[in-house]
Amino acid sequence: MKMKRHLFLTTLLACCILLPASAQWFRQPTPNDTLQSVRILPDGAVLFQIYAPEARTVAVTGDLPWDNPVKFVKNADGVWQGRCEGLSDGCFRYSFLVDGVRVQDPKAPLSAEQASVFTKGEGYVKDVPHGALAQRWYWSSTLGCLRRMHVWTPAGYEQSRKKLPVLYLIHGGGDNDASWPGVGAAGWILDNLLAEGKIVPMIVVMPNGTIEADDMMGEVPLFGEDMVRSIIPFVEANYRVKADQAHRAMAGLSMGGMETIETAFLHPTLFSQVWVLSSSFSPGRQREYVERIRLSEIAPALNRNFKALVFTQGGPSDIAYMNCQEALGYLKDAGVRYEYKENAQAGHSWITWRADLAVLAPTLFR
Repeated sequence: MKMKRHLFLTTLLACCILLPASAQWFRQPTPNDTLQSVRILPDGAVLFQIYAPEARTVAVTGDLPWDNPVKFVKNADGVWQGRCEGLSDGCFRYSFLVDGVRVQDPKAPLSAEQASVFTKGEGYVKDVPHGALAQRWYWSSTLGCLRRMHVWTPAGYEQSRKKLPVLYLIHGGGDNDASWPGVGAAGWILDNLLAEGKIVPMIVVMPNGTIEADDMMGEVPLFGEDMVRSIIPFVEANYRVKADQAHRAMAGLSMGGMETIETAFLHPTLFSQVWVLSSSFSPGRQREYVERIRLSEIAPALNRNFKALVFTQGGPSDIAYMNCQEALGYLKDAGVRYEYKENAQAGHSWITWRADLAVLAPTLFR
């Protein structure tokens, strides 16, 4: 029982940035925050790493050489490291063994897609016309690599020639572009709203907002740059869209909310409607952020360009609640117009953010 308790606590710590409920709002930093679980070294060897400070043993299993098992050593900071030699180029499945229990890599880029999800009751799947959900890869000139996004197109898009408006919808810290169409049920919610005549036909682009950076907050400006330089141009080159400010909107939750602020506030002529869900400027560094973006100076441009600027929270139990209230104070002092809503009293959770999407999507592009 003691071993299981230790494993549970270890896994919880290792996975903490996967859970949107944590989202780096008040958690004490750990080596796991910037840990890269698999590194290809200059000599061709592979270095495996996992943060498991309470573990007694760590190993790795999968498509790896059986005759030369990887040996792990625990560092003083609780990070276990193991070096794998002799792998040829290619793709390899792997998982960690922590105290003899198989553990999926919580830091893998696709780790958010490995979480188990169950549906209670009817859920969101109804007998209505359904849109298409596509995985698309694009070249990020900002990051110098291929990146993935999910794109929802409404039912009937393939038969139509009409150009549509676009909502860019960003997930939270530790998740990826599969989170909104997965546990966020975005496709199902949009299908239902469209079938009920509550939303106008639109395209919804769900990019990957997670970027490896030395500073957890360092990914925010990188993503903002990627949105402007690569994501929006890719969408407008490959989909029938109305490529103007009036027909673009952006929304993001938690870390994605910070990325939304970064992108929309610094480029106020890009979007007409902006939602910031369970988020703020920069937890613990809000004054510094406000000064960096020169909020008082850009306030007139925000008021002039944003048809709607909406901040939401999941009630006082939302772990971003106090940070958001502080941010709203800065907006008020700068004279920035905004709306504030609590569409669900479910804290910092997907229950809240699914409700946000269901309530706010009908307000777009009217």
